[in-house]
Amino acid sequence: QVQVEESGGGLVQTGGSLRLSCTAPLRTFSRPAMAWFRQAPGKEREFVAAIRWNERTTYYSDSVKGRFTISRDVANRDSAKNTVLLQMNMLKSEDTAVYYCAADRSPITSNIQNARAYSYWGQGTQVTVSS
Repeated sequence: QVQVEESGGGLVQTGGSLRLSCTAPLRTFSRPAMAWFRQAPGKEREFVAAIRWNERTTYYSDSVKGRFTISRDVANRDSAKNTVLLQMNMLKSEDTAVYYCAADRSPITSNIQNARAYSYWGQGTQVTVSS
């Protein structure tokens, strides 16, 4: 079982920034991808951003493009684990949600924004943006 661990949620004012971190042991996978999804109360889980680890190709939903950045954590010295960061800037009240990190060994590109493409999930971290 692959354990996915998230950190970094919290409370921030509108226009502020937060950074989320997610770690998972994916180094033995051939073409792994890591992604962030979010779920607000009463809404379905939605795609936020994804990164294909080896190619460093990134994908974003239209609602966060230009405000959020997903990246590999170059400071991570643990060779057994992959760590991705989600830098969230210019936060809006509609960004309030539980944010989930997901990972998979090699999702196909056409499915990379689909939650069903990911086998491994974290517990979620709350992000609250107050106006």
